[in-house]
Amino acid sequence: MAGADPNRSFMKDVKRIIIKVGTAVITRNDGRLALGRIGALCEQVKDLNAQGYEVIMVTSGAVGVGRQRLRYRKLVNSSFADLQKPQMELDGKACAAVGQSGLMALYDMLFTQLDVSSSQLLVTDSDFDNSNFRERLRETVESLLELRVIPIFNENDAISTRKAPYEDSSGIFWDNDSLAGLLALELKADLLVLLSDVDGLYSGPPSEPSSKLIHTYIKEKHYHEITFGDKSRVGRGGMTAKVQAAVWASTGGVPVVITSGCASQSLVKVLRGEKIGTLFHKNASLWEPSKDTSVREMAVAARDCSRHLQNLSSEERKKILLDVADALEANEDLIRSENEADLAAAHEAGYESALVSRLTLKPGKIASLAKSVRTLANMEDPINEILKRTEVADGLVLEKTSCPLGVLLIIFESRPDALVQIASLAIRSGNGLLLKGGKEAMRSNAILHKVITNAIPDNVGEKLIGLITTRDEIADLLKHDDVIDLVIPRGSNKLVAQIKSSTKIPVLGHADGVCHVYIDKSADMDMAKRIVMDAKIDYPAACNAMETLLVHKDLMKIPELNDILVALKTAGVNLYCGPVAHKVLGYPKADSLHLEYSSMACTVEIVDDVQSAIDHIHRYGSAHTDCVVTTDDKVAETFLRQVDSAAVLYNASTRFSDGARFGLGAEVGISTGRIHARGPVGVEGLLTTRWLLRGKGQVVNGDKDVEYTHKSLPLQ
Repeated sequence: MAGADPNRSFMKDVKRIIIKVGTAVITRNDGRLALGRIGALCEQVKDLNAQGYEVIMVTSGAVGVGRQRLRYRKLVNSSFADLQKPQMELDGKACAAVGQSGLMALYDMLFTQLDVSSSQLLVTDSDFDNSNFRERLRETVESLLELRVIPIFNENDAISTRKAPYEDSSGIFWDNDSLAGLLALELKADLLVLLSDVDGLYSGPPSEPSSKLIHTYIKEKHYHEITFGDKSRVGRGGMTAKVQAAVWASTGGVPVVITSGCASQSLVKVLRGEKIGTLFHKNASLWEPSKDTSVREMAVAARDCSRHLQNLSSEERKKILLDVADALEANEDLIRSENEADLAAAHEAGYESALVSRLTLKPGKIASLAKSVRTLANMEDPINEILKRTEVADGLVLEKTSCPLGVLLIIFESRPDALVQIASLAIRSGNGLLLKGGKEAMRSNAILHKVITNAIPDNVGEKLIGLITTRDEIADLLKHDDVIDLVIPRGSNKLVAQIKSSTKIPVLGHADGVCHVYIDKSADMDMAKRIVMDAKIDYPAACNAMETLLVHKDLMKIPELNDILVALKTAGVNLYCGPVAHKVLGYPKADSLHLEYSSMACTVEIVDDVQSAIDHIHRYGSAHTDCVVTTDDKVAETFLRQVDSAAVLYNASTRFSDGARFGLGAEVGISTGRIHARGPVGVEGLLTTRWLLRGKGQVVNGDKDVEYTHKSLPLQ
């Protein structure tokens, strides 16, 4: 989810790069080598080498590898009596001597498999006191790089003269992080990347929820603010050592990025200029402040405004929605004008017709949106509703009440009308809201956001609804799980998958809309034709459109089925078949039976009976919306009871699976999950509950003086 960072535009000019690999990157939690991770790292280095980058590596891990080997040998050769004695810590220099050859043998083997040559250069702190050594070192590295060989440096801990190599930080360098910084300056590198087992530098220990990733380190701002946690689980200095080395190298003119060596393609992303990890640059203090604070402030402001909104009366909240509806109609011409500009840009960019269809605000759409907002306004107030009253004990009354979730982050693609629906639902449910629409609807979203927020009174604040304008801001917001309560992605399965993998915040949504219509052998075929045609062609880009038509095998013998297929073809629908239907009907085979076309296309498959249809839906569906067409009540009940989807329909088009059509006023999205909300999500899906306990001075005191009644009371 990380986008390009304008502060990293210099990456396009980088040629010589030094990569320092930490011990925690190349080893697992049990101390053994993380072979998959090292292999993936070597593949990235190979690709960079092939692209013409001059890559130099500095690797830790020799001591860790040696310690693992020596512990194993010691265990194998120990007697039972030896095992009863206190185990002394192994000598670090011995571990380094044993581990170095094994570590380099592994690098050599992996690079050889990738048709890349590597070389080992062991150095000690005292070597750099000699100017002749430095000159010879530079010459050797230059020769290796000309031959496209990867130089791999490591401190020669086995013969280091440092008295306490794991504590003594004196000298020219004192660990592999500072060695990497020294080499970056000595060899005139264009970039130094320090790979760690965390995403970068945080404002505090990464395990603490309040700690936030710092994308650009500014010494004047961050030096006194950062609290470091424990050192590396296996290496010497952890993040403290990396920051010291990064500040040193960047002050000398070499940009530095600290990022995760455990994440996929991290080196490639750094060199693309993506906003990952923490950047150290000598000019960082001259740049404009990053948006790390502003996006968080936007979320905090939305929460504060939502609390003001909750304090209003039901009538005052209703009036806000009515004012929003009036403002939409009053500004229809302006909204349509901005939407037409987006459409023109979409056509020029060559976007697919399905996307352009979702982007279009057709005639009458604004009036329809205003009507749905008024419908929401006139609904019963959902906030602070008493759901349950219980007498816990005499004079002690417990109430379960509805309340807003807090702050919602909604990420949606293409459809600007979604912005209106989502904003009105947030206002009705008392939630703060952060919105990010697709770039193809940028002008439409901006004008709709302005119209809606201008209708919000000052005693609530227009910051109740924030509009995110750049993609990299999403990556920042997804880190703020302490101020954002729910993320709802509305769009492709790729978008939903990306969001879910990028945040600790709960995510509500659906990845696919593979909706089925099953025509049973007992179906009224005229009814079936109307339902199938509507489910497919009413709005083929919608997630509740039919994507697969399942047909009972006995219907292959009747002409009415052919009428349905011809009607679909005549309407412009491209028909594809599952394996069974392909043999009978002859249409091209579908690429997959789990396929959301979102266009004028669908799959046809033949099934034996209702149970076969149910099994097919469970295997290939997406638990979104599925329909049965039948006149057999037993078949209908079997389908309704057994199909495990968010919405299951009987003799009705899948297009009815919609918040407005279900009477929810509007929908913030459709959830195929099973926790919190399922199906079209309206106001109720944006609420949670809290408990209010009213007493008269009662105390627990070991439950000695409390006589519990737990009696249900009528709602008031």
